[in-house]
Amino acid sequence: MPPAGSSGHVTALDGIRRPGTLPRLLPGSPAAGPVGLAAHLARYGPSSSALGRQRRRELIAEVGRAGLTGRGGAGFPAAGKLAAVAAGRAPAVIANGTEGEPASSKDKVLMARSPHLVLDGAVLAAELVGAREAVLVVHHRVREIMDEAAAERRHAHLDRVKVTIRTAADRFTGGEASAVVHWIEQGVPTPAAKPPRLSERGLGGRPTLVHNVETLAHLALIARYSAAWFRSVGTSAEPGSMLVTVLGAVREPCVLEIAIGTPVGQVLGLAGGPSAPLQALLLGGYSGSWVNAADAAGRPFSSAGLADLGAGTGAGLIAALPADACGIAETARVVRYLAAESAGQCGPCLFGLAAIAAELDRIAEGRITDLGLLRRWLGQVDGRGGCAHPDGAARLVRSALRVFGAELSEHAAGWCRGAGSVLPVPPGRPR
Repeated sequence: MPPAGSSGHVTALDGIRRPGTLPRLLPGSPAAGPVGLAAHLARYGPSSSALGRQRRRELIAEVGRAGLTGRGGAGFPAAGKLAAVAAGRAPAVIANGTEGEPASSKDKVLMARSPHLVLDGAVLAAELVGAREAVLVVHHRVREIMDEAAAERRHAHLDRVKVTIRTAADRFTGGEASAVVHWIEQGVPTPAAKPPRLSERGLGGRPTLVHNVETLAHLALIARYSAAWFRSVGTSAEPGSMLVTVLGAVREPCVLEIAIGTPVGQVLGLAGGPSAPLQALLLGGYSGSWVNAADAAGRPFSSAGLADLGAGTGAGLIAALPADACGIAETARVVRYLAAESAGQCGPCLFGLAAIAAELDRIAEGRITDLGLLRRWLGQVDGRGGCAHPDGAARLVRSALRVFGAELSEHAAGWCRGAGSVLPVPPGRPR
């Protein structure tokens, strides 16, 4: 099945009309605005009726057969999280649409175009685990769209659980699952990746399911159309489709829905192709990895396909760096931003990232530096933070040192090839 196609339907042997080709999640034209409730139901059909205990177990098992994994970056099996929370008492459900990374737009585009599909998934997740409410935490740019969609559903008496919508914290680390819980409870988005797991004790001390909004949209379609339908695109190990933000030196920066495993070069082609000769690609996001553009072009955009390059799909992002840009300077800008986005609750992140960012600035400015010292600092922050934020920054820096090795010598000689910037970084803010 192709990575992109019409929004037509096919009728299966069971008589159910299913979307036949991609896109599955993003119907219609981007200029058309959000799909209303009537058009949503006409395209996808009604969501599941009231679910008894046996039906809930069957649907969770179907999600397991589908092989759906989280689309927020971590990639955990969705069925495992559903089952763990469903086993607890008085569970809670949070739909995570924070998307705090400056370069990523896929969740915002999904909510702006298919708000009811996200709400379908959030409500279904609440029913599957036995929660009475679904809390959606969404980026401020799409808050009004989600509010209007929720109001449309209330007027139609569509949902069987309460839906509450909150504006997300505008922080890079604010989308981490425990940070989202702390934001709802305390108004402070501090991550804490320590036991107990959120599936054991999260919001209000209850077992809590936190799923990315794209994951929930896929969940809503699996419940309608089956695991076999979901697996009809993608690879056997990584089935389904995913949303990808493509930006940088491409002719048409955009958000695409692709079959997992689509070659990286083909994904760039769907964004109009490179707008200039490319030297490198940033894959996965600001916690991801730089790779040589030529090495990556023929690789499947999947975790397995990118693994031997030291990269992965992450949060679904491909940033194309042109040959006349400076990868060292780009990385220094991003790491300076990541250091400022520390939650400030542990030394390896608060002090370690600041020191690493300062050393990268020295390299970018052509000043004498000690690369051995920089590499030692990277080892000292890995796995020692209160969350995975310093690990992601260290991964990015290591990949930059590997891919842009020639530029290190150029900077040491006082010369930089770069002019301007490619990757978006917000202005600094007070801590």
